[in-house]
Amino acid sequence: MASEEQCSVPLRWRSISLTHIEFPAGDLTGQMLAYTSLLPIAILVGFVTLIVFKRELHTVSNVTQILAPYGVTQLPAGSLNEDRTPHTTLTTEYGMPSSHSQFIWFFVVYFFLFLYLRMHQTNNARCVELLWRHILSITLLGVALSVSYSRVYLLYHTWSQVFYGGVAGSTIGVVWFFFTQEVLTPLFPKIAAWPISEFFLVRDTSLIPNILWFEYTVTRSEARNRQRKLGTKLQ
Repeated sequence: MASEEQCSVPLRWRSISLTHIEFPAGDLTGQMLAYTSLLPIAILVGFVTLIVFKRELHTVSNVTQILAPYGVTQLPAGSLNEDRTPHTTLTTEYGMPSSHSQFIWFFVVYFFLFLYLRMHQTNNARCVELLWRHILSITLLGVALSVSYSRVYLLYHTWSQVFYGGVAGSTIGVVWFFFTQEVLTPLFPKIAAWPISEFFLVRDTSLIPNILWFEYTVTRSEARNRQRKLGTKLQ
């Protein structure tokens, strides 16, 4: 681990281009973990991309909650006034709880519940589908652990800051999932019917269990219909 106890001389830190994530020069593990620490940003970019191209209310509600300036998933890093580890290049003084840990555990716990409760079908679920859910869940768990560990390895946070960030994110993920299911989801059909929602093509797919399969079959059916019509006109 990149710690002061392991080095007799001050570490020389390098930053990843276009970001403020730094890692010890010459430390391959630190460099890999630095890129791992950027995964929350990649997730946010993915969410925004989904909103732009899918315009689905469930995705919009999650991103709105995550990005809200005073949203509950982004507790101020200095709310408990606990110093960070001695990484002298940081511009912020406090680090309790870890916002990276909080975000990634919120995302992973929410996704767990989404996979096993929201996408839950009757007992006719195929073994391949269940296996895919398990593999995806294990992968996400590994991502969350890697991001949390990277914050300690790179001296951005202490273990306690990462732990409490994970607890906060997990708790909020559970609360927000059931709030979305019980309170927001019943309102989605009404919101989707608003004139402004129709203007921006905002839609509600809450009642569709497998949106990928639905879009695939609808698109294939429409393409075949148009192909038949085009063939009739050419005759």
